[in-house]
Amino acid sequence: MIKNLRTHAFRLALAASVLGLAACSSAPEQEDIERVPNKSAQALYEDAKQTLDSGLYARAIELLGAINARYPFGPYARQVQMDLVYAYYQTGNTDQALATIDRFIRLNPNHKDLDYMYYMRGLVSIKADENAFQEYFGVDRADRDANRTRVAFQDLTTLVKNYPNSPYAPEAKKRIVWLLNKMARYELKVAEYYFEREAYLAAANRGKYVVEHYSQSSYLKQAFDIMEKSYRKLGLQDLAENVKKAKSANPRNK
Repeated sequence: MIKNLRTHAFRLALAASVLGLAACSSAPEQEDIERVPNKSAQALYEDAKQTLDSGLYARAIELLGAINARYPFGPYARQVQMDLVYAYYQTGNTDQALATIDRFIRLNPNHKDLDYMYYMRGLVSIKADENAFQEYFGVDRADRDANRTRVAFQDLTTLVKNYPNSPYAPEAKKRIVWLLNKMARYELKVAEYYFEREAYLAAANRGKYVVEHYSQSSYLKQAFDIMEKSYRKLGLQDLAENVKKAKSANPRNK
């Protein structure tokens, strides 16, 4: 019992430290900006870029924030916003990153680097969906809500569709495949939950959703399987046989 309590206390302490690290990477406060030396926009940006390239993201956020505050309409204004997104992403400050991206897209709908912002919004949404505790505690979170995953999928799909020649498109396509499988897996987890509780119609409908919307995923066979066995539990043998035939005819199941 004492050992379990100690383990629990350790995990809570670790959780607090993880959250504390994230908090340290928040948007720069006024006092942070005031600590930045008074320099020209160019000199400050050169410092910020060097700091960013060195991986000192928290300091880069301070420098970029100072440029943003002192020279909001200067020649580096848009580049500063893009660099801030990257720095926020690297420090795990997803809320600030998403807010900066959304503001940039809203104010610069025709910017030449809009593909980068959609790409980063997809990556930031993926990171926002990650559970910091999973890495430390080995918790499988496939059953968690998939809303942010869907948002990331939509952003990366928008990138590939609207900017097919973007240098970020190839990597976006790989991420889309991964996200597709993740969403399909989530739906099947829910289907299994319903099946175990004898809610067979709900389980069949979840499986059907995967077949209809995530047919390119790696979970198509499992979706057919849960549909078939759910229909059999409901006594709907004709529907079960139709699903079985569809599963056999689908080339992805061979």
